[in-house]
Amino acid sequence: MPFQLRHGDLTETPADALVNAANERLAPGGGVCGAIFEAAGPAELDAACRAVAPCPTGSAVATPAFRLPVGHVIHAVGPRWQDGRHGERELLASAYRSALAVASSLGDRSVAFPLISAGIYGMPRETALEVATEAITGYLADTDDSLEVSLVLLDEPAALRRTLPPGLTAYLAEQGVDVGSSPDLDRSMASGDTGAFFPQAAPAMPQAAPCATPRDAAVPPKRRHSVKDLLSRRLASLDKGFSDTLLDLIDERGLADSAVYHRANMSRQHFSKIRSNPDYRPGKPTVLALAVALELPLAQAETLLARAGYAFSPSSAADVIVRWFIEEGRYDIFDINEALYAYDQRFLGA
Repeated sequence: MPFQLRHGDLTETPADALVNAANERLAPGGGVCGAIFEAAGPAELDAACRAVAPCPTGSAVATPAFRLPVGHVIHAVGPRWQDGRHGERELLASAYRSALAVASSLGDRSVAFPLISAGIYGMPRETALEVATEAITGYLADTDDSLEVSLVLLDEPAALRRTLPPGLTAYLAEQGVDVGSSPDLDRSMASGDTGAFFPQAAPAMPQAAPCATPRDAAVPPKRRHSVKDLLSRRLASLDKGFSDTLLDLIDERGLADSAVYHRANMSRQHFSKIRSNPDYRPGKPTVLALAVALELPLAQAETLLARAGYAFSPSSAADVIVRWFIEEGRYDIFDINEALYAYDQRFLGA
């Protein structure tokens, strides 16, 4: 299911399909639309668009991508902003859902969108982003959770900071976190949850009492066996691992797997690896995503992190951001990821 925000040039975003913010006539335009036509080959794409035009507002249609390094261009028509009382939000959500339905019907597994209607069509960027997030994540949860979707924004990530909860900004300042240096969620970890792993320390072994036997006396075999038995008992009493702890928490809450991985912004395939492998070693973003998905209070989130060998770091902007949302009881992972994006941090889940 993963959905993520990106910053950059839509035409250079790796995906099976790119979405064009189109007009009803599917005619070449400015901004993102103009860039897509230019990159695809203006004459070829214009001819293909004329063959399938018009496309009503709230709908989408596909054409070949020509020179673009993707399979298709999907043209989605968003509404012009009037005052927010003329069905603009509903029409914009329909444009996103229609584009995703077209992508699914064509067999595309990854799709990259611009922020539709937020340019010359005049929709406030905060509103456009909110509608885009709700429409995309809703479609993925209800219809096709195997798609990977990127929303490519032209603005620098820091531009989103003004839309974040004021309490988060104050909390970061109180914690003395240097957000300018952008410490990441375990940069050593690859997105596929491989790499460095920091296991929990085993419980300390008790020290044996000093032996009164003369130095040259042999240690009785019985004593050696008792040490082995003690070690076995200690190992058997270790805390459960990450996978077992996670599955216990899911069962306690009576949640279906699909609800968990949707809330965690994870693919079904990724979650299946965790469920099927008791020794699975997750990356820190995965653990935090699942803690959010399960709506764990801070103490339980810390325990789940510890089971995977991690802890919240007071010097990491990403950790402090996630901790604030958990302490506030705000468990929408897409709100959290928006905040992480604004501070140039790695996302949870995706």
